[in-house]
Amino acid sequence: MNYSYLVALTGSGGTVPPELGVVRRLVRRGHRVTVLAEESLAEAVAATGARLRPRAGAGFARDTADEIDAERPDLVLASFFAFGAMVAAQACEVPFSVLIPGVYPLPVEGEPPPGTGFGRAHGPVGRLRDRLVGSLVQRRWDEELLPKLNALRADFGLDRLAHYQDQARLARRQLVLSSAAFDFPGQGPDGVRWVGPILDEPDWVADTSWTQTDGGDPLVLVALSTTFQRQTDCLQRISEALGQLPVRGVITTGPAVDPAEIHAPPNVTVLRAAPHREIMRHAGLVITHGGHGTLMKSFAADLPVVVLPHGRDTADNAARVRAHRAGIVLPRTATPQRIARAVRHTLRTPAHYRAAAELGRAIRQDGRGQALLRELEPSPERPDQVGERIYSVRELES
Repeated sequence: MNYSYLVALTGSGGTVPPELGVVRRLVRRGHRVTVLAEESLAEAVAATGARLRPRAGAGFARDTADEIDAERPDLVLASFFAFGAMVAAQACEVPFSVLIPGVYPLPVEGEPPPGTGFGRAHGPVGRLRDRLVGSLVQRRWDEELLPKLNALRADFGLDRLAHYQDQARLARRQLVLSSAAFDFPGQGPDGVRWVGPILDEPDWVADTSWTQTDGGDPLVLVALSTTFQRQTDCLQRISEALGQLPVRGVITTGPAVDPAEIHAPPNVTVLRAAPHREIMRHAGLVITHGGHGTLMKSFAADLPVVVLPHGRDTADNAARVRAHRAGIVLPRTATPQRIARAVRHTLRTPAHYRAAAELGRAIRQDGRGQALLRELEPSPERPDQVGERIYSVRELES
């Protein structure tokens, strides 16, 4: 039986390819999928076979409500920060699930506060640190997001929430597009499911090609953010570091940086885009800012990493890399000499390769997508699953 899905997407960076990967999988299963997103994503959405409904305004709520009235989808899928889509779905009494293309970003009892880059606490001092810092992080996010969220909910006749994350916890499911083997899962709410990473290449990379260069020196792939995060200087320092080593470097700048801005030594090639999964088949190491997608693909290829976190979720990702001993973490301001030492050490340390390969086995298994489809489609045993509700506001408040 085929179903109708409305997918509300925010952003234009690294979260979009895995979210569109979910769309692509639903379309392949014969379902009708409409994507509510910016007009700039029209070509990428068309490539999945889904229909694009361009956003008319700054928020998602009214556009989502109008689309629900027109199409009455069986399920709304919303990006983590598409609160307007979640509010509209709830008000229209259509079940919704949340897509989380990365590690789980909400507080979990006994785990490090999200957004801090902390590792797991050891002993009472560490646990006290987590409680104090966690409360400060909670307060900051609530101060920034909760007033507007509750005002929007009031406009739709819904009750106020105590914390911003309660909106996501009202979802039928929170679908974490990552591997539990990489994350710090802890004891999350009942509606959270780790359904495996989406390892698809971004559409703007699909038509690029890359030819392996001759030589026996190790190949090092460098892949920082696809969005602008003032990474040009960091890319330059990485290029200089690779120039000090007997390696072959491939730097992909992405659409945010002109390759001509990077001055490369003879053993380093600078490209705007290249198929990372193909390069990783020949590589010995990946240097990255710590984006979730690049990390998942690196470990799926059994490759350790050198991470220079650039903000957003990358500090939390780096903490997990460090915990698994699957690479080395440096500050983004590291000198070329320090980067070169980290690359040399990682290439010479079998323990990093063993840790990366252990993660890779789990990630490849989880990335097959069966867990994702089980959560999105009703099963013969539970034909009403697509409309199942997990929480009510009063259940959360109690």
